[in-house]
Amino acid sequence: MIRATVLEAAHPQVGAALAGNSTFVTHPWRRLRNTFLSLQRMFGADEAVRQREATRLNRLHARIRGTDAEGRPYDAMDPGARAWVVATLFETTVTMCRLGGQPLDQATLRGLYTEFRAYLAVLGGADDDLPATVEEFWPYFDRVVEEELEGTEAVRVILYKLFDHLPAPPVLEELAPLWAAGRSLAGPVIGAITIASLPESLRRRAGLPDVPGGQALAQSAYLAVGLARFLPDGWSSTDGLAGLLLLSPDGDDPRARAVTAVRDGLKRAGALLRLLAPLPPEAEERAPGGVGRDAEEFFRTVLDQTGDGHLDWPDLAAMAREVAGRLDLDEPEETRLYDAFALWWRELQQALDTDGDGRVSAAEYAAGVPSLAGPALIRVAEVLFDVTDRDGNGTIDEEEYRTLFRTGFRREMAEAGVSYARSAFVADFVAFMTGRRGSDAYDGLLAEA
Repeated sequence: MIRATVLEAAHPQVGAALAGNSTFVTHPWRRLRNTFLSLQRMFGADEAVRQREATRLNRLHARIRGTDAEGRPYDAMDPGARAWVVATLFETTVTMCRLGGQPLDQATLRGLYTEFRAYLAVLGGADDDLPATVEEFWPYFDRVVEEELEGTEAVRVILYKLFDHLPAPPVLEELAPLWAAGRSLAGPVIGAITIASLPESLRRRAGLPDVPGGQALAQSAYLAVGLARFLPDGWSSTDGLAGLLLLSPDGDDPRARAVTAVRDGLKRAGALLRLLAPLPPEAEERAPGGVGRDAEEFFRTVLDQTGDGHLDWPDLAAMAREVAGRLDLDEPEETRLYDAFALWWRELQQALDTDGDGRVSAAEYAAGVPSLAGPALIRVAEVLFDVTDRDGNGTIDEEEYRTLFRTGFRREMAEAGVSYARSAFVADFVAFMTGRRGSDAYDGLLAEA
């Protein structure tokens, strides 16, 4: 995934779209989980599911367009850019198999290429967006690398910044300090392995360094990963990995009990480690959860979804995108949700953007916190309630609650045998989004890494 994303990000259009709209830096595990789920749907056996997912992806990408730092326009629906994304997935799959000691034979290679072309076709790509045969694909791939790719800002973020701040996955959050220390060692190694596996012409064009011993390190790493084929069936399957990423410790899945036991054990181990060998302050991570967060931390963990240090429309669009994905919304509900967030953004911009630069800084937000709870935010809460209440009965039941939050129904509600009423839902959402009250459920929806 890392190598393919670097190749994608080196395309000027894709790199600009990632830099301006993606949450992969601040919410990498969420992004990885959503990517797995989308690929499961697109490469599954159910044609109706494939078509529905393709329609959803097209709606999502149609909303991503703009101009990069050099004034060049980008559009996530650009045919050439979309074809390149699919090309990187195919080429990286082939390269990983080869470096992992499992090179594909010609028949398998042709079949795999046919499947990836079919994937692009389901998304609405034209027949000539990718070459017709795998033999013609390699000259196309080399030409794009040589003539179109460049060292975009997104490439440098992935290679040099992503692992500097990569948060611990949910199951390891109790060992966040130890994770931070290990991350500082593993990050440069992963970056070196990724760089060494890239085409030499891209390394040259992007100005990426030749790491001494990088090729040998990469070869050893991929061969070691290739040994996963000797694991028992199911241990290294994509379905299994995606299931773990989607799993909530508080959910109803039987595996949740095992995850909860692991988390409890790690929590005790983490407390013991901190007693025996306290880490320096710079290695410490902020504790999860919304209680006691100040305005600066709330801005960073919840509002600034793209991690660029400012609040603007792509941040709120990312929130709408995550909610729409969780609920698997169709039209017109999806558009209603985006429109509500867009109205809130215009209200925030008018109330908080004091310097007129078109975005809201952390300082502007902290100074204008009381202005957040306006009618537009209440409208977002009401629309969110409506799209979550799938049966339209005026309350959110246990199943609808878990669909949105991927966690257990609130204990007090389950014990009382009642549902989540509209007024309580709106009040909780507004209190969370204005930073007045913490919420594990909303943290899992909008602040989870």
